[in-house]
Amino acid sequence: MIEKLKQTTRDFIALNGFKELTSVQKECLAQTRSHKDIVCLADTGTGKTHAYLLPIAEMINPQSDKTQVVISLPTRELAYQVYENARVLAKAIPGLRISLVSGGTDKKRSISKMEKAPHIIIGTPGRIKDLFVSNAIRVDFVQMFVIDEADMTLEYGFLEDIDVVFASMVKDPEVLCYSATFPEQLKVFVRRYLSNPKIIEVKDRKRDPKIDHILIPAKHQSYQEALLNIIPGFNPFVCLIFANSKEEADETAGFLNDHGIKCLLIHGGLENRDRQKAIKALASKEYTYVVASDVASRGIDIDGITHVVSLGFPKELSFYTHRAGRTGRNGRDGVCYAIYKEEDLASINSLYKKGFRFKAMEFKKGTWKTVTNPSEPKKRKNDLTEKEIAMTLRRKKEKVKPNYKKKKNMEIEKIKRQKRREFIRSKIREERVERYKQQTREKKNQSE
Repeated sequence: MIEKLKQTTRDFIALNGFKELTSVQKECLAQTRSHKDIVCLADTGTGKTHAYLLPIAEMINPQSDKTQVVISLPTRELAYQVYENARVLAKAIPGLRISLVSGGTDKKRSISKMEKAPHIIIGTPGRIKDLFVSNAIRVDFVQMFVIDEADMTLEYGFLEDIDVVFASMVKDPEVLCYSATFPEQLKVFVRRYLSNPKIIEVKDRKRDPKIDHILIPAKHQSYQEALLNIIPGFNPFVCLIFANSKEEADETAGFLNDHGIKCLLIHGGLENRDRQKAIKALASKEYTYVVASDVASRGIDIDGITHVVSLGFPKELSFYTHRAGRTGRNGRDGVCYAIYKEEDLASINSLYKKGFRFKAMEFKKGTWKTVTNPSEPKKRKNDLTEKEIAMTLRRKKEKVKPNYKKKKNMEIEKIKRQKRREFIRSKIREERVERYKQQTREKKNQSE
């Protein structure tokens, strides 16, 4: 397939060091050549970013003075990382103009620096919407609209911003929608905006066998103390440490630095300048240890992460998958350590039921030792033996209320959805507060 691509696209592939394309990249290229809308269900690590950058390379016209592509991502970290990948595209295509517009960037200044409109705009939904509303750029000739991490985009409450963007487009662009999951809300979105889309589903790599999941008991220690205890037990190239909140991330980074372990801190609460510096330092692999919050768990996409440490388990367990997925990439082995306390046992049990298989170890006196595994079902004295269970199953079933099991499962799902909504609401509030502060600062600067 590579031989049939434009020379500039082949140059782009060569600059990235790709020897061959992934299945998702091949499929997306084939569909976009037919100008079809796409819904691509793929996890990070399957090559999905280049699955839309390659079609963009094929269709972009650098001689045009119009904006032709808009790429929307839900967080600033994700937008910046895609922008860094797109800058490689600019090296392969002379004259290509790309602009990053997200929280912490001066959208008007970044656009005004260019004598002509950028060919590609990359940014968060809110900032992209602001561009359209303020007439900073025309979208009449936008040919391709990419929505990356679409499920997160909807969870963060950015659908209204996306609505404004679509309404501003005179011509219907080709829409490429990339997502890790396909919830009902996203299906409604797809039916509303996409025209007979092609659904591309990439094999689930959530439980990649190249990643070892190891449980570390904290016992009487704090997460930070247990972390400090195991660090001498492995030699990472880059170790990513995930905390469950910005406050815990700050505490962990301070704790490690106080104990002589230099580390990088990255989360949504940092000042814009500090966030940009942290992302650049992360990409350049200046630090061996990186402490992050879950806001960054789906935004950190760099090679060289050999180890991940999870300080407890996130409220939304799917985030554990994204944490672990930062390692074990491109055929390499990876290790995900999960330091746990008693309150984490329910999460461990849930992940076990979903197919995760953990080892339980502790690092003591310079040696790794296997310990009791809390994820394995325990046989208690009062529990029925396998024989007794089999006999019970063969007994005549007792009468129960109609749809008892169905109602019970519905109640469980209701509780899970409620917890998920609570978590999402907190993230939405964080993003909106930050965006309000940014808009306030802009108004203040304009008045001055």
